[in-house]
Amino acid sequence: MAWFYLLLAGVFEVVWATCLKLSAGFTRLGFAALTVVGMLISFWGLAEATRRLPMSLAYPVWTGIGAVGSVVVGVIFLGDRLSPATWGFVVLLVVAIIGIKVTS
Repeated sequence: MAWFYLLLAGVFEVVWATCLKLSAGFTRLGFAALTVVGMLISFWGLAEATRRLPMSLAYPVWTGIGAVGSVVVGVIFLGDRLSPATWGFVVLLVVAIIGIKVTS
């Protein structure tokens, strides 16, 4: 169940980061509210995960899910463009997240 909470927390990290961008500096109140709700759910999920998993494992995985997820959302939905080298580093992040999970 701890890994479920960690995955949920990572997904909501992507949600709040995306809504933060869409809030235009908190000037669009709907997206600003979704940012705060996403943060609360993300931090709650991380807190639940760290009750059962070591922080040294949970935090980097949470951060990695948020980072990779934000890159994917940025490229697919927000028109971000990444160089091939940047994509290579994103792949390294995914490998690192999987490596942390497999070796834990």
